[in-house]
Amino acid sequence: MTGADIRLLHTPEEMLQAEVLQQAIWPGEAVEIVPAHVLLTAAHNGGQVAGAFVGGALIGFTWGFLGLDDRVSPPRIKLCSHQLGVLPACGGAGIGRALKCFQRRICQAQGIDLITWTYDPLLARNAQLNIARLGAVCNTYLPDLYGPLRDGLNAGLPSDRFQVDWWINTPRVADRLAAPPQTGGLAEWLAAGATWVNPSGREGAPQPPAPPITVPATGAILVEIPADLMALKAADPALALRWRLGTRAVFADLFARGYGVTDFVRDASRSAYVLGREQLSTQENTRAS
Repeated sequence: MTGADIRLLHTPEEMLQAEVLQQAIWPGEAVEIVPAHVLLTAAHNGGQVAGAFVGGALIGFTWGFLGLDDRVSPPRIKLCSHQLGVLPACGGAGIGRALKCFQRRICQAQGIDLITWTYDPLLARNAQLNIARLGAVCNTYLPDLYGPLRDGLNAGLPSDRFQVDWWINTPRVADRLAAPPQTGGLAEWLAAGATWVNPSGREGAPQPPAPPITVPATGAILVEIPADLMALKAADPALALRWRLGTRAVFADLFARGYGVTDFVRDASRSAYVLGREQLSTQENTRAS
């Protein structure tokens, strides 16, 4: 579908290509680049480093390492997927999704059920891939996880992250991977009685949530995020920070009350997470038939 050749990376030369690719995807401080020797060590010691090639050129890559999910006893083995990146010029071609599916197939062959990773919860495009398209779920919010980041994409805001769980053998994931890309859905959720945490203001512009919030007795909750965080940061850094701090407080509150992120929906101008009180841990680990 993507026209890319996706394969595992093994050699020093391939890892050096991954260094160059990182600099193109995350411009800024060179110190933020994961060096080739670290990628090579991960690849040769149980981790995964995979690349997407078009015409012999590396245009996307992902890498991760084996870890432990200590939310159960004894801890279960998982893959901690640390980075996924695609050249901006190749965005929208399905390369990121194809890399994740490749990663999933390898984990299935290894008997691993769970892949976790982190991403900025205010990045709508990432949310669309991770939650809506791949079927990952989330009930873990990590404030300022990495401290100040100096690359061009992350500088300017605290490095808050969702940690998502991708239970790769579940019906949820199989259904999402089989479904065609979709937009819309906000109207359907509202018609079904979902509650907006931060409805748009009088002028129709999205508003950062302002805790405390009222939680309904039943039904789903919608939390809107900016449609384009990078444009917002450039135009109004103070407002972008209000979004960061407001959503931080709301997600931490909702997760503590037993809610989890189960979907992400958007239309032409609005983007929102859907949260419900579903069980997102043990039941999610049920294998698909």
